[in-house]
Amino acid sequence: MEVLPQAPVTEDGRGSQTMLAPQEVQRMLALSSLGWGSKRISRELGCSRNTVREYLRRGGWRPMDVDGRASVLQPHGEWLAERLRRHRGNADVVRQDLQRELGVEVSLRTVQRAVAPLRRELRAEALATIRYETAPGQQLQIDFGSTGVVVGEEAQRVHLFVATLGYSRRCYVTVFLHERQSAWLQGLEGAFRHFGGLPQELLIDNAKALVEDHDVKTREVKFNDRFHAFCRYWGVVPRACAPYRARTKGKDERGVGYVKRNAIAGHRFESLEALHAHLQWWVRDVADSRVHGTTGEPPIVRFERDERARLRVLPGKGPFLQVRELTRRVHNDACIELDTNRYSVPWRLIGEVVTVIVAERCVRVLYAGDEVACHAQSPLRRTSVIERAHLIGIVGAHLAGVNLLPRTPPTPAPLPAELLRPLQEYERVLGGSW
Repeated sequence: MEVLPQAPVTEDGRGSQTMLAPQEVQRMLALSSLGWGSKRISRELGCSRNTVREYLRRGGWRPMDVDGRASVLQPHGEWLAERLRRHRGNADVVRQDLQRELGVEVSLRTVQRAVAPLRRELRAEALATIRYETAPGQQLQIDFGSTGVVVGEEAQRVHLFVATLGYSRRCYVTVFLHERQSAWLQGLEGAFRHFGGLPQELLIDNAKALVEDHDVKTREVKFNDRFHAFCRYWGVVPRACAPYRARTKGKDERGVGYVKRNAIAGHRFESLEALHAHLQWWVRDVADSRVHGTTGEPPIVRFERDERARLRVLPGKGPFLQVRELTRRVHNDACIELDTNRYSVPWRLIGEVVTVIVAERCVRVLYAGDEVACHAQSPLRRTSVIERAHLIGIVGAHLAGVNLLPRTPPTPAPLPAELLRPLQEYERVLGGSW
């Protein structure tokens, strides 16, 4: 019979059972078959005699039974569960809290074994989803997703606003260059016009532009004041999904990915206007017309049959953002900043706080109630709208490339009459010519 070479053995030094590898147990059985006693085998393998006896009694290798061991963490089961949830499954942070707060010093592996069942529950809870179907006209889900796209000859980051009706899955897609609050509100109003009516409620995530605070425990939501005013203006009820549970509005989450993969990926566009036109075509001829994987019907068919009539009539109101009133401080270049663009004001107001009113694509600047500047609102970003008259008087303004209005040189004052005498009279006084 072949005798296997000795393998390293772990010995605890207290005569208790030591976990051996399968090949070590096989060697132990081979030595026993040769007539070796347990004491001799234990010296040969470097383990305790009780360990040899236990494996010989079992007749082979089997995992050691450790379930009956008393764990130092056993009295702290509830504390461990609470801390594991607080730290989102991070066992190492739980171990640090154990040492700092309870004075229990254990290895990371000990903590990981103790919380393994709890971590499985957390993973299952995070993945568990109950499909919730909404009634026709009840809910509109909205979200943003950013992606890279080639516009002209340059790669550009664009932000896709996607709104999806919960019942029919009909969607609306538009593109912005940012995700500020104005983009959310303009996107929503575009969706209302696209669908031709208003839903009962809006389901949103916890974007800072819309939600100021959402308590995880109490589920109390504090919406942004302006967004709440927008919802009152249009008569819709805002609802925020649970924090860290974006799948609550999974219809729209999947919709954003669908737009990125199907409508955008691999395409190049000559301009942003061409991108807008492409998205309109894609929504009409692709997204609305394909057979939806969940409903088994094209969204446009389901919308026209069941949902259009359930949407509330869109009131004849102007856009919510048709009038904006802001305050701005005039910078040292005699400009105020608005939506990344710069608009000039009279240079004497440098350092002063002015009121800016944006309405009907016009930017009006007021100081002490009086209008001091008026500009057409720029549709671009990071541009300067300068009125040359505002900069007349700034030292070095011409060095900045600003062509000021030409200034007429001052007319010299007339000379006194006594200074206009002929030179001969001065010569007679001085006694001759020079």
